[in-house]
Amino acid sequence: MLITFAQINGFKNLADISFTPDEKYNIIVGPNAQGKTNLLEALWILSGCKSFRGSKEKDYIAIDKDSLSAGIKLLDCLREHKIRLDMNRNNGKSFSLNGVKLKGSRAVFDVFKCIAFIPDDVDIIKGSPEKRRNFIDMACSQLNPHFVVYLNKSNAVLNQRNALLKAVMLGKDNPDSLEIWDRQAAAVGAVISNMRYQYVKKINDICGDLYKTISGGNEILSLEYKSNVYKQADFNPYCNDAAVQKYFDKLHESADYDIRTGVSHTGVNRDDVLIRINGLNAKDYASQGQIKSAALVMKLAQAEIFMRKSKDAPVIFLDDVMGELDENRQRFIFNIVKDMQVFLTTPNENAILPGINGKILRMKEGRIV
Repeated sequence: MLITFAQINGFKNLADISFTPDEKYNIIVGPNAQGKTNLLEALWILSGCKSFRGSKEKDYIAIDKDSLSAGIKLLDCLREHKIRLDMNRNNGKSFSLNGVKLKGSRAVFDVFKCIAFIPDDVDIIKGSPEKRRNFIDMACSQLNPHFVVYLNKSNAVLNQRNALLKAVMLGKDNPDSLEIWDRQAAAVGAVISNMRYQYVKKINDICGDLYKTISGGNEILSLEYKSNVYKQADFNPYCNDAAVQKYFDKLHESADYDIRTGVSHTGVNRDDVLIRINGLNAKDYASQGQIKSAALVMKLAQAEIFMRKSKDAPVIFLDDVMGELDENRQRFIFNIVKDMQVFLTTPNENAILPGINGKILRMKEGRIV
């Protein structure tokens, strides 16, 4: 998968950006606050995902402008695609794919697959369970578009169940009304749990090998899916009626407590991924260096899994990653992404491993100069 052309105007401080990327390495260079990360962020948003920096949509448009436009030409193993985003302060945003205006962003997400590593990704290790769930859910969604359908359904059912819990707590509804939502939550939750488990099982094997390499063979990284409903022995390759019933029973058991608090305490919304280094919980005991290495390895493993399943490689975004890494660790990364198109930012191009040749894009005040 290759971005063959990109144009961006009005996204944050970016103005009149237009370039043809290199098929391999695109090194975006410049001092801080010149727009390097904004460029990666704009390209990322064209995949249909929310900002990897947590930016609100209203902040996408430059302060002194009323609209933005961004577009890429993307070449996969079958054809060229044209993705475009237009956004106006008054009318919101709209995507188009190959000239056809879309109602949402699902279609572009299915076409444009990319993986980003940013400094804040260390929160996958040391942050809340939600950070780890989001990482796994994004990875699962890229591999299997049906996962997005189940996840959206689960979120919708959870919102309805929580609203009902509050109504029951206030005496405005009957507790028996919970069953209809519990049945739906169990049907989709069992599938999500199983798909997450299977993915963590795959990524655990790859992460273990990669981390052993990056640590010089001295440390072991392991990942384990911690379901709020199931034990490890409960998972099977296929989600059966017994699994759905167990999920429903767990929801039923927690119903009284959920009603008292007005919140659902059971289900995929409470799952976590336990990440260990040398048998110890990385969140609590890992050093900063170990945390950074583990987060990087998990993102590289995500790319590796996608490569194994798809005919197309994902596009890789590396935001200010290389400057903190020694030559051996940089070589390790470039070896993993050698068959992928890479966009990386750095304030100092001399910090990049010698021999990495590609296109240099120098940024100044939101423009490529």
